[in-house]
Amino acid sequence: MTIHSKRPAKETAEPSLEEVEAAFRTIIRWAGDDPCRPGLVETPSRAARAFREYFVGYGQDPIQILNKTFDETGGYEEMVILRGISFESHCEHHLAPIVGQAWVAYVPKGRVVGLSKLARVVEVYAKRLQIQERLTSQIASAVQEVLRPQGVGVVIKATHHCMSSRGIHKVGSEMITSCMLGCFRDNGITRQEFLTMANK
Repeated sequence: MTIHSKRPAKETAEPSLEEVEAAFRTIIRWAGDDPCRPGLVETPSRAARAFREYFVGYGQDPIQILNKTFDETGGYEEMVILRGISFESHCEHHLAPIVGQAWVAYVPKGRVVGLSKLARVVEVYAKRLQIQERLTSQIASAVQEVLRPQGVGVVIKATHHCMSSRGIHKVGSEMITSCMLGCFRDNGITRQEFLTMANK
Protein backbone atom coordinates (compact mmCIF):
# COMPACT_ATOMS: atom_id res chain seq x y z
CA MET A 1 0.00 0.00 0.00
CA THR A 2 1.35 3.42 -0.96
CA ILE A 3 1.11 6.12 1.67
CA HIS A 4 0.93 9.64 0.32
CA SER A 5 1.99 12.50 2.54
CA LYS A 6 -0.60 15.23 2.70
CA ARG A 7 0.58 18.75 1.95
CA PRO A 8 -0.56 21.45 4.34
CA ALA A 9 -3.38 23.59 3.00
CA LYS A 10 -2.27 26.83 1.38
CA GLU A 11 -2.78 29.79 3.67
CA THR A 12 -4.02 32.79 1.72
CA ALA A 13 -5.22 35.23 4.38
CA GLU A 14 -2.56 37.76 5.31
CA PRO A 15 -1.89 37.67 9.06
CA SER A 16 -2.45 40.80 11.09
CA LEU A 17 0.42 42.80 12.54
CA GLU A 18 -0.63 41.58 15.97
CA GLU A 19 -0.31 37.96 14.84
CA VAL A 20 3.14 38.58 13.40
CA GLU A 21 4.38 40.28 16.57
CA ALA A 22 2.94 37.44 18.67
CA ALA A 23 4.85 34.96 16.51
CA PHE A 24 8.10 36.79 17.17
CA ARG A 25 7.39 36.82 20.91
CA THR A 26 6.90 33.06 20.69
CA ILE A 27 10.24 32.65 18.92
CA ILE A 28 11.98 34.74 21.58
CA ARG A 29 10.50 32.52 24.30
CA TRP A 30 11.45 29.39 22.34
CA ALA A 31 15.04 30.70 22.07
CA GLY A 32 15.12 30.90 25.86
CA ASP A 33 14.65 34.58 26.61
CA ASP A 34 11.90 36.75 28.02
CA PRO A 35 10.13 38.94 25.43
CA CYS A 36 8.93 41.19 28.25
CA ARG A 37 12.37 42.25 29.44
CA PRO A 38 13.33 45.87 28.59
CA GLY A 39 15.79 45.02 25.84
CA LEU A 40 13.31 42.81 24.00
CA VAL A 41 9.92 44.35 24.65
CA GLU A 42 9.95 46.30 21.35
CA THR A 43 11.79 43.63 19.34
CA PRO A 44 8.65 41.94 17.94
CA SER A 45 7.41 45.17 16.37
CA ARG A 46 10.88 46.00 15.05
CA ALA A 47 11.25 42.50 13.62
CA ALA A 48 7.84 42.75 11.92
CA ARG A 49 8.86 46.04 10.26
CA ALA A 50 12.18 44.52 9.21
CA PHE A 51 10.50 41.48 7.66
CA ARG A 52 8.10 43.73 5.77
CA GLU A 53 11.15 45.45 4.28
CA TYR A 54 12.96 42.16 3.60
CA PHE A 55 10.04 40.85 1.54
CA VAL A 56 8.69 44.00 -0.08
CA GLY A 57 9.24 42.37 -3.48
CA TYR A 58 6.03 40.38 -3.19
CA GLY A 59 4.07 43.59 -3.64
CA GLN A 60 5.98 44.76 -6.73
CA ASP A 61 5.68 43.74 -10.37
CA PRO A 62 9.01 43.43 -12.20
CA ILE A 63 7.30 43.26 -15.59
CA GLN A 64 5.64 46.61 -14.94
CA ILE A 65 8.99 48.09 -13.93
CA LEU A 66 10.57 47.02 -17.22
CA ASN A 67 7.65 48.11 -19.41
CA LYS A 68 8.97 51.65 -19.88
CA THR A 69 11.35 51.03 -22.77
CA PHE A 70 12.91 53.26 -25.43
CA ASP A 71 13.11 52.58 -29.16
CA GLU A 72 15.35 55.51 -30.15
CA THR A 73 18.56 53.49 -30.01
CA GLY A 74 20.29 54.91 -33.07
CA GLY A 75 20.65 51.39 -34.38
CA TYR A 76 22.65 50.25 -31.34
CA GLU A 77 22.76 46.46 -31.22
CA GLU A 78 25.81 45.74 -29.05
CA MET A 79 25.80 44.29 -25.58
CA VAL A 80 24.42 46.35 -22.68
CA ILE A 81 25.77 45.29 -19.28
CA LEU A 82 24.99 46.45 -15.76
CA ARG A 83 27.70 45.08 -13.49
CA GLY A 84 27.90 44.44 -9.77
CA ILE A 85 24.27 45.08 -8.76
CA SER A 86 24.36 44.48 -5.00
CA PHE A 87 21.40 42.75 -3.36
CA GLU A 88 20.28 41.09 -0.16
CA SER A 89 17.79 38.24 -0.15
CA HIS A 90 16.72 35.43 2.20
CA CYS A 91 16.84 31.72 1.54
CA GLU A 92 13.50 29.97 1.62
CA HIS A 93 14.87 27.01 3.58
CA HIS A 94 16.24 28.75 6.70
CA LEU A 95 15.22 32.44 6.27
CA ALA A 96 18.96 33.18 6.38
CA PRO A 97 20.43 36.10 4.43
CA ILE A 98 21.80 35.73 0.90
CA VAL A 99 24.16 38.60 0.07
CA GLY A 100 25.60 39.05 -3.37
CA GLN A 101 25.93 40.83 -6.66
CA ALA A 102 24.27 40.37 -10.03
CA TRP A 103 25.52 41.03 -13.56
CA VAL A 104 22.73 41.57 -16.10
CA ALA A 105 23.35 41.90 -19.83
CA TYR A 106 21.30 41.92 -23.01
CA VAL A 107 21.79 42.54 -26.69
CA PRO A 108 18.95 44.83 -27.83
CA LYS A 109 16.73 44.28 -30.82
CA GLY A 110 15.20 47.69 -31.33
CA ARG A 111 14.39 48.54 -27.72
CA VAL A 112 16.40 49.36 -24.61
CA VAL A 113 15.49 50.02 -20.99
CA GLY A 114 16.92 52.42 -18.42
CA LEU A 115 19.73 50.80 -16.43
CA SER A 116 18.07 51.62 -13.13
CA LYS A 117 15.16 49.41 -14.20
CA LEU A 118 17.50 46.40 -14.47
CA ALA A 119 18.71 47.05 -10.94
CA ARG A 120 15.13 47.36 -9.70
CA VAL A 121 14.17 44.03 -11.26
CA VAL A 122 17.05 42.37 -9.40
CA GLU A 123 15.83 44.03 -6.20
CA VAL A 124 12.20 42.97 -6.64
CA TYR A 125 13.03 39.30 -7.08
CA ALA A 126 15.68 39.41 -4.34
CA LYS A 127 13.18 40.81 -1.83
CA ARG A 128 11.34 37.49 -1.73
CA LEU A 129 12.09 34.11 -0.23
CA GLN A 130 14.51 32.66 -2.74
CA ILE A 131 16.94 30.09 -3.92
CA GLN A 132 19.74 31.54 -6.02
CA GLU A 133 19.04 29.37 -9.04
CA ARG A 134 15.46 30.60 -9.32
CA LEU A 135 16.45 34.22 -8.67
CA THR A 136 18.88 34.02 -11.60
CA SER A 137 16.35 32.60 -14.05
CA GLN A 138 13.55 34.95 -12.93
CA ILE A 139 15.65 38.03 -13.69
CA ALA A 140 16.64 36.71 -17.12
CA SER A 141 13.09 35.67 -18.00
CA ALA A 142 11.64 39.06 -17.05
CA VAL A 143 14.12 40.95 -19.24
CA GLN A 144 13.51 38.52 -22.11
CA GLU A 145 9.72 38.78 -21.81
CA VAL A 146 9.56 42.58 -21.92
CA LEU A 147 12.45 43.62 -24.18
CA ARG A 148 12.43 40.65 -26.58
CA PRO A 149 16.16 41.23 -27.18
CA GLN A 150 18.56 39.09 -29.16
CA GLY A 151 19.62 37.55 -25.89
CA VAL A 152 19.90 37.94 -22.12
CA GLY A 153 22.64 36.89 -19.73
CA VAL A 154 22.55 36.93 -15.93
CA VAL A 155 25.30 35.93 -13.52
CA ILE A 156 24.89 36.00 -9.75
CA LYS A 157 27.61 35.58 -7.14
CA ALA A 158 26.46 35.33 -3.54
CA THR A 159 27.29 34.11 -0.07
CA HIS A 160 24.66 32.18 1.86
CA HIS A 161 24.42 32.60 5.61
CA CYS A 162 22.60 29.28 5.88
CA MET A 163 26.00 27.81 4.99
CA SER A 164 28.32 30.24 6.82
CA SER A 165 26.50 30.95 10.09
CA ARG A 166 24.92 27.54 10.65
CA GLY A 167 25.24 23.97 9.42
CA ILE A 168 28.63 23.39 7.82
CA HIS A 169 29.95 26.87 8.86
CA LYS A 170 32.02 27.50 5.73
CA VAL A 171 32.66 31.25 5.81
CA GLY A 172 33.74 32.81 2.52
CA SER A 173 32.21 30.21 0.21
CA GLU A 174 30.56 31.82 -2.80
CA MET A 175 27.85 30.38 -5.03
CA ILE A 176 27.84 31.35 -8.71
CA THR A 177 24.85 30.82 -10.99
CA SER A 178 24.13 31.90 -14.55
CA CYS A 179 21.26 31.96 -17.02
CA MET A 180 21.88 32.48 -20.72
CA LEU A 181 19.07 33.05 -23.21
CA GLY A 182 19.11 33.66 -26.97
CA CYS A 183 22.49 34.72 -28.37
CA PHE A 184 24.14 34.37 -24.96
CA ARG A 185 23.29 30.69 -25.04
CA ASP A 186 23.81 30.06 -28.77
CA ASN A 187 26.85 32.23 -29.49
CA GLY A 188 30.00 31.22 -27.63
CA ILE A 189 31.76 34.52 -28.37
CA THR A 190 28.91 36.61 -26.94
CA ARG A 191 28.69 34.39 -23.89
CA GLN A 192 32.44 34.55 -23.28
CA GLU A 193 32.50 38.33 -23.67
CA PHE A 194 29.85 38.62 -20.97
CA LEU A 195 31.50 36.13 -18.62
CA THR A 196 34.81 37.92 -19.00
CA MET A 197 33.15 41.18 -17.97
CA ALA A 198 31.48 39.48 -15.01
CA ASN A 199 34.80 38.08 -13.78
CA LYS A 200 36.69 41.39 -13.82
